[in-house]
Amino acid sequence: MFFQVSCPVCGRRGAAPCDACAAQLCPAPDLPVPAGLTVCKALLSYEGVGRELVARLKYRNARAVIGPLAAAMAGLVDAAAVDAVTWAPTSTARWRRRGFDQAELLARAVARRLRRPCRPFLTRQPGPPQTGRARSARVTGPVFVAIGRVPRRVLVVDDVITTGGTVVASARALRDAGAREVSAVAAARTPLKAGPSSTDPARDDSVRRRSSRRHQPLGRLPVDTA
Repeated sequence: MFFQVSCPVCGRRGAAPCDACAAQLCPAPDLPVPAGLTVCKALLSYEGVGRELVARLKYRNARAVIGPLAAAMAGLVDAAAVDAVTWAPTSTARWRRRGFDQAELLARAVARRLRRPCRPFLTRQPGPPQTGRARSARVTGPVFVAIGRVPRRVLVVDDVITTGGTVVASARALRDAGAREVSAVAAARTPLKAGPSSTDPARDDSVRRRSSRRHQPLGRLPVDTA
């Protein structure tokens, strides 16, 4: 039996996402690598269609998009620099309410494409979820504890990077457990927010370049062949 696939954004039958929605996807902003990470990459800018695409997976279990997202995310990663893949787990309360962890789904799909093992190296300690918290509170991130035998080079997969607090906390726990290199890849990253003008012309020019890149369409996600 074959199941009809539809675009998780507009509902049109066919590819997920459809060509019209894919044409509106923008690449993630180029921001500094958070502390403790060797590399940190993200695929989409978390705004507009990109935000809707990831949010449908996160909140409505729209799994049709996992394959294309994972294929594109894997394309941002150097597989030769990864020994194993893990994910930044959601809170226990959210897992029970949703019945799945979107970061785990993405991590397992990315790991298959990189041909690397995927292991649950992190457990999340009790605390409030990141979503809905003030930016200042999000920076500190949740508290993770590493479990099992952590390899030397670990890739952490997450759905959305906002302040970087979650991936930084993940890297801290993994390094404490013996990892020497921790990289991260996410489906999306929140865009740069406008702030007061700077007195540094070089910095202002850099922000303008990043803003221009942000509004350049990403184009079609790769066709999932895994």
